[in-house]
Amino acid sequence: MKQRLLFWWGLRTTREQRLLLVMAALAALVLIWLLVIRPVGDALADARARHGRAVIALAEAQGQADAIARLEHGGPAPPQIPVNLFVGQKASEAGLTLERIEPQGADRVAITIAAVRPQAFFAWASALERQNGLIVDTLSARTNSDRTLAVEASVRARRR
Repeated sequence: MKQRLLFWWGLRTTREQRLLLVMAALAALVLIWLLVIRPVGDALADARARHGRAVIALAEAQGQADAIARLEHGGPAPPQIPVNLFVGQKASEAGLTLERIEPQGADRVAITIAAVRPQAFFAWASALERQNGLIVDTLSARTNSDRTLAVEASVRARRR
C-alpha cells in the first residue's frame, strides 16, 4: 500500500504535490476546528451560562435566607399565651371563621378555613406576621366556586 502511494505521489508534478500538501493541511485544520475547537468553545460558553445562572440563584437564595432571618429574629415578640388561643382570638377579631384549629406543640398551630375572601385572609395573615410576632409557616389555598378560598395553614411563633 505504501509502495502504491509513493508511486502515485511520484507521478504527480511538483506543483500538484504542493497543492495536495496544502489541501491536506487545510483539511486537517478544518477537522481540528470542527472536532476540537468548536466543541470546546461551545462547552465553555455553556459552562459560562450555567455559572451565571448559578450565581444568580445563589444571590436569590442568600436574599431569601436574609429575609427569613429578619422574619425569624426581627419584629415584635411572640404572644405570651398559647399560639392556638392567640390565633383563634385574632381570627375572631378579624371576622374569620376557623373550621379547625389544631395545636402542634407549644408554639405552632394548624388552621383550616372553609371559605374566606382572599383580601381578608392575606391582610389577617400579614398582620399576624407584622404586629404579633407570628410566622405563617405553610399555606395551601384553593379557590371555591364562590370566589372565596379554602385555606389550610400552619402558624408558628418567631424564635427568639
